Amino acid sequence: MKETQLPISVENKSAENLIYEVRGMHVMLDSDVAFCFGVETRILNQAMKRNQNRFPSDFCFQLNSKEFNSLKSQIVISNIGRGGVRKLPFVYTEHGIIALAGVLKSDVAAAASIEISRKFVEMRKTLLTN
Repeated sequence: MKETQLPISVENKSAENLIYEVRGMHVMLDSDVAFCFGVETRILNQAMKRNQNRFPSDFCFQLNSKEFNSLKSQIVISNIGRGGVRKLPFVYTEHGIIALAGVLKSDVAAAASIEISRKFVEMRKTLLTN
């Protein structure tokens, strides 16, 4: 199998920096997934919206204001309307990320989804052992 160069080295980032817990699910922000897949966030979310039948609520959902503010306090996300995030972000579960790779159909997206899935599995193992 041919190795695909990812935009970032996902395998070298710690899972805690990319994966958050929201609504009792482990998720990644749309902007993080887009960066890993090598596409713009709007392109990623547009692909999801054009294929909504592949993204049930346990694969992808949009954060509400309270959830967004809670995440903003934990990580660095720029304020809405100040040159940064203008809409509440979507978040993707592990299954949503795999579905995105199928919709985007690029080598980078496929490779990134594999590495991200490994991070989710690694994180679950860590949580189970602690």
